[in-house]
Amino acid sequence: MTAPRDTARPPVLALRDARFAHRCLDYTGGHRHTVLEGAGLEVAPGERLVLLGGNGSGKTTLLRLLVGLNWLDGGTLELDGERVRDRRADRTRLREAVQLVLQEPDDQLFAASVRADVSFGPVNLGLDRAEVERRVAEALAALAIADLADRVPHHLSFGQRKRVAIAGALAMRPRVLLLDEPTAGLDPVACDDLLAALEAVRAAGTAVVMATHDVDLAWAWAREVAVLTAGHLTRGPAHDVLRDEVLLGAARLAVPWGARVSRRLKRTVLRPGEV
Repeated sequence: MTAPRDTARPPVLALRDARFAHRCLDYTGGHRHTVLEGAGLEVAPGERLVLLGGNGSGKTTLLRLLVGLNWLDGGTLELDGERVRDRRADRTRLREAVQLVLQEPDDQLFAASVRADVSFGPVNLGLDRAEVERRVAEALAALAIADLADRVPHHLSFGQRKRVAIAGALAMRPRVLLLDEPTAGLDPVACDDLLAALEAVRAAGTAVVMATHDVDLAWAWAREVAVLTAGHLTRGPAHDVLRDEVLLGAARLAVPWGARVSRRLKRTVLRPGEV
């Protein structure tokens, strides 16, 4: 199932007939673990999309493929309708448009201050000092961490470090922001604050793609979801896909609490994200 996209908004990023498998070594001499087998995915400007799958399904690998940290075995990755190839010019073009924030913020934070960490990407773009400072200030403000600019990142709380990692990605002004389990390890208030910040980023025009196995988060936040199972992606409106017990069961996921309640009450509920 693939949801029709708005033809007035051509995709920023797209996978076409994508195929990828890990080569795993074991006592038998090795085997292949298929992540994608002829899958397709489109990401439109300002989209709010959740990528769902059980542990080990390949969600993180898919994000790495979208940002060019891994390369497809077959099929194509397209940016603005042009194929992205494994060459320096294309890698640069892709990574200026697409940014990935890893699940563990400490895997990305390394500088002596929050300001220095967030400025790293813009500095390496060769931007002048005034532009770097402007981007850093905007990114810190977007994540509500301007007061942490001169703090040492590793002295911050886990939730604060996550915000710093996201600010570093936003300072690159990406058109697509990829997040791997962004709410993992956060308390409910920190989670709500982060989602509000991400919604502001998305409303400003950046597509936000979030990988998670938290179906309740997807039900509450996503407009659309894509479920990864057995190498295939099944995409559609969150309100519809997250009621599909067979699909979710195949992906080792449960039906969201909201969907179960609506079924029990035998009534129609608002679509996720609507008031």
